[in-house]
This record gives sequence, structure tokens and C-alpha cells, in this order.
Amino acid sequence: MNRRSFFTLGLFAPFAMKAGLTSAALIMSDDEISVSFAADKAAPDLTLWQTPRQSFSQMMGYLLKTKTGETIVIDGGTSADAKYLVDLIKKHCDGKIDAWFLTHAHSDHCNALCEILEGKTDPVEVKSLYYNFPEQEWLDKNEAGCANETARIFEGLKHYEGARAAKINEVFDFGPVTIKALNDFDPAITRNAINNSSICFRIDVAGKSILILGDLGVEGGERLIKMQGKEVLDCDVVQMAHHGQNGVAKSFYEVASPTICLWPTPDWLWDNQPPGKGPDSGPWKTLQTRAWMNELGVTEHYVSKDGLIKLEF
Repeated sequence: MNRRSFFTLGLFAPFAMKAGLTSAALIMSDDEISVSFAADKAAPDLTLWQTPRQSFSQMMGYLLKTKTGETIVIDGGTSADAKYLVDLIKKHCDGKIDAWFLTHAHSDHCNALCEILEGKTDPVEVKSLYYNFPEQEWLDKNEAGCANETARIFEGLKHYEGARAAKINEVFDFGPVTIKALNDFDPAITRNAINNSSICFRIDVAGKSILILGDLGVEGGERLIKMQGKEVLDCDVVQMAHHGQNGVAKSFYEVASPTICLWPTPDWLWDNQPPGKGPDSGPWKTLQTRAWMNELGVTEHYVSKDGLIKLEF
């Protein structure tokens, strides 16, 4: 599959979110799908928003706000997603971010932040920024087709001073929420190089665990299992790797054994349906991943194609 075509395809599809909920309250509006797993629904320990795309590209962005007022962003999306994200931050988080985590150096994850840092949106205060990318020379050598993309990211990140890498097993405390960095990148993994350099995180709150995988591939997933094992990777909620297709293997999801899946996945990718074509006529493996999760008995799926998703814990 050509990576650039993966970025530019898109079309709209009807609402099709599964909602086999037993312990959650589900509210739908034109703007937001809201689900609460919180014991105290009036004061959840964590509110997590999965943001929808604002262009044809797939993207990934998560905004988190704790009961005690700390705010966190994971990735954020493309340049086209920057304004939407800023508006969401200003609406719910007073225009400030305590910590911003980037998983890997791809534009559909990083460019919204670059737009913000370059002053191309309303101002947002970013108190701490964490990322752990391979050197640009290594990225360009192993994925030459993304050289312009990575150059734009590195240029944008120059506008922030004081960013640092999250260390393996480092735990970040945000009131009732902890975020643990699970891995680093392995320069020996050169297949699917940038995706496999994704830094993954485990979020723990109110007795629930959320696993963030970025765009991790098969090789990176196998390495992560060896590094952390089932005790750490077992989770309640998993963010589906690489937008739910051609990411980690089924065996990884078997280890994680989630009950809820978060899909940063547009409609055309969800149905493997390029514009003007029929369902399951494209080159993507989303339907295979969906079948895996069905085989694993997962019935709760929250998909960004359906709009802004808000989960409370």
C-alpha cells in the first residue's frame, strides 16, 4: 500500500458504532458521543476525548482531563486538525496542557502540535512535551519516502524548548491518573521503521487501564510483549494500533485481552472502501482486525469516524 494514498483517501459512511454496553451510560448528540464508566458520573476521575478527523486523512488525537484539573494530549493529528483540537482544549481545559506525549514521527500524529507551536492557531500553553524519536538521519535512511514529512515535524518541534524523552517504565502522575511509558525504539527494527518506533503508554485510572499503541507494527508489538509481559499489557481499553489495520498482530491483542477498543479510524478505512469503490475493495486490513476482535469477544468499539467520542472513568 502506498503511504501517501493512505493519507489522502476519504469518504463519509453512515453511523455504525457498536455499543454493547452494560456498565456505561451512553448519550449521543450531533457533536459528541458520550459514555460514562465512572462510579461518580458527576465527577469522573478522567475524561478522555478521541477526536475526529478534520480532513480526508486518517489521524490520531486524544485529549485527557483529570478530576483534579490536569490536562494531557496524546499525539493530536494533522495540520488540518489543529484548530479543532485547540478549540476543544480551550473549551474544556482553559487553553493549557500539562503534558503532551507524541508516539512517533508521522504527520497524522504530530503536525497539529507543530501548527500550535508555530503560532498558526490560537495560543495554547504546553507545560511539558515528551517524545522519543530516532534521529532524523535514521528515519530518512529507513523510510526515505517520508523524508519531507519528518523534516517538517522536526522543524516544527524546534519551536519548543525543554522537550525530553520518556524513559522506559517512567511513571507520570496526574492527580488520580498515572501514565507509564512502556518502551523505547529499537534501531535494529528497520521494517515499517517509523511505525515500529512508536512509544506506547499505559494509563491507569479508577481501577481501569488504557493501552496506547500509536502505530506500532508486528515487530514492535512482539518486542513490547517481551519487554513488559501480560501483567503490564493486560488492559480494559486498547487503542487499535495503526488506526486498526496493519499494526500489531492478533497475538498481541490476545495478550492485551481488552474489553473496549478505541479506533482512530475514518470511515473509508473502517470499511476498507476507497472513494467510488465498494466495501472491502481497498488494500487495508481493517476488516481482518475487526474479525480478530470479534473472535476475542470484544463488543464495545468507539470509532472516530462517528465523531467526537468522550469516555469518562
